[in-house]
Amino acid sequence: MTAPVNPSSALPSLDCDVLVVGSGAGGLSAAVTAAYHGLKVVVVEKADVCGGATSWSGGWAWTPGNPLAKADGVNEDRELFRTYLRHRLGRNYQEERVEAFLEAVPHMVGFFQDKTSLQFVPGTKIKDIYGSTPGAGTGHRSVGPKPLNARKIKPELRAKMRHQLYETSFLGMGIMAGPDLTKFLSASQGNIKGIFHAGWRVAFHALDLVTHRRNMQLVNGTALTGRLLKSADDLGVEIRVSTPARHLLTDASGKVTGAVVLSPDGELQINASRGVVLAAGGFPNDVSRRKELFPKTPTGREHWTLAPKETTGDGITMAQAVGARFETDVESPAAWCPVSLVPYRNGRTGTFPHIMDRAKPGSIGVRRDGRRFVNEANGYYDYVEGLLKATPEGEPVEAWQIADAAFVRKFPLGMAKPLPVPLFPYLRSGYLKKGNTLEELAAACGIDPHGLAATVAEFNVNARKGVDPDFDRGASEFNRYGGDPTNTPNPSLRPLEKGPFYAVRIVPGSFGTFAGLAADSRARVLNNQGRPIGGLYVAGNDQASVMGGHYPAGGINLGPALTFGYVAGRDLAGATHYEDDGTAAPDTMTGNEGAADIQHASA
Repeated sequence: MTAPVNPSSALPSLDCDVLVVGSGAGGLSAAVTAAYHGLKVVVVEKADVCGGATSWSGGWAWTPGNPLAKADGVNEDRELFRTYLRHRLGRNYQEERVEAFLEAVPHMVGFFQDKTSLQFVPGTKIKDIYGSTPGAGTGHRSVGPKPLNARKIKPELRAKMRHQLYETSFLGMGIMAGPDLTKFLSASQGNIKGIFHAGWRVAFHALDLVTHRRNMQLVNGTALTGRLLKSADDLGVEIRVSTPARHLLTDASGKVTGAVVLSPDGELQINASRGVVLAAGGFPNDVSRRKELFPKTPTGREHWTLAPKETTGDGITMAQAVGARFETDVESPAAWCPVSLVPYRNGRTGTFPHIMDRAKPGSIGVRRDGRRFVNEANGYYDYVEGLLKATPEGEPVEAWQIADAAFVRKFPLGMAKPLPVPLFPYLRSGYLKKGNTLEELAAACGIDPHGLAATVAEFNVNARKGVDPDFDRGASEFNRYGGDPTNTPNPSLRPLEKGPFYAVRIVPGSFGTFAGLAADSRARVLNNQGRPIGGLYVAGNDQASVMGGHYPAGGINLGPALTFGYVAGRDLAGATHYEDDGTAAPDTMTGNEGAADIQHASA
């Protein structure tokens, strides 16, 4: 394929060692790592703020064998991780890339923890999703970002930061999974400590809105990107927003030497002597690619992503223009997540990810026939996969998450909040449906009333016994952890008994894409013949998933994004030994900075 012509004589130019396209976890990881090793790095971001989908995520990364786990006395053999992934990935298991990931993970976590402003807390209680699979973990395989007060970030950099996704916040305030969320939920039940905790968090948030016009208590994904941005700035990385990359530049040998970007002042040629890292967020907002690759998406518009609108596949398109291979032979083209559509009075439609509510007792998911189709307490990926399989060809892919009165006053049902937040705004907008009886609810939602009544009756009989013969809900540690520990005999199962009953419509969504640019174990982009393209690297969702389109654990987007960004940054700098990073060896690390403040927070 013919490479773009280098227009060096016609455009103003900027010289650097490394150009990074995109500012999510993968791009910023590569930028920070390369800059730490002494390279001059420029980051260009298409949006007017940095962070991409990472800023709207939970911020947790799957990092098996990380040094925080070892500091807690957990020393799992790497063969356990291999075993789990071999069983879960099957034919999509790519040994060389998986091995590179597992080898680099502990060094990556140690590097950021020791040498940058990115500090982690350990996911001591986060379970791998498929607990019965050989090698599955019951904790300590994840890390999340330590919360950060944005006052520690200088104002000009703070202005470049993406805000928390409104739908997953409380009035724009992020709530961290773990003790923070638990205390907020306990407040709805009148717990004094919970009320005090929620009160001071909301009070400080209100003060921040008055004094800074934004949320300053950064948690989850905003803490991750905030800490990465601060780290990049500390190391002299130049960060340019509102600067989309247009096309790559190559020399006579085909090596990538930079890119032409569109800056606010016009086109600019950025020359990158070492190379370019593509981390533009994949293609979740590319309607044509969705139509081609996503199942049961005939127009490409039947899918709702949680990624920002700028993620239209630019990195993949530019790479293909210089001969890169777009890898679509994956189990799933995207990281599925069930979402509900939130209508606002200004005409905007929000997208809410159903992450935690599905596992709580007192709620089930049904299709229009009134029948369940999945273990609701399994991973978000499984929910959508089950819905896609259960929906006959030609029917709209949709479900209803149904709950009783006790549930909606104790737990969130999608965007609808528990006590003391009133339900009427969600009912008025039509987001939340209500029926005094199951039959009334079925009529309001367009569900078969006989099918729904039969499903709930059967479910209730079994839920009282703490069992689910149809889908084994609550049988795994992952299911039980997501439930309510005060609910017995099964934390994830309770009959739906007392009305009124409520429902929220669920449609397919995603966190991002799994199909992407083929890459080797050094994060170098491969061409159609399987050979590396000189000077071209890839990280994040632009890279074909190392998990082969499977979702074996929470955080399998961010873990590889951070890791392969780190791998790319080191390779660009010519770092050949992990000890070059100047960190403590992962096997001997004992530091656990920042974890005490969160009391071993987990998701």
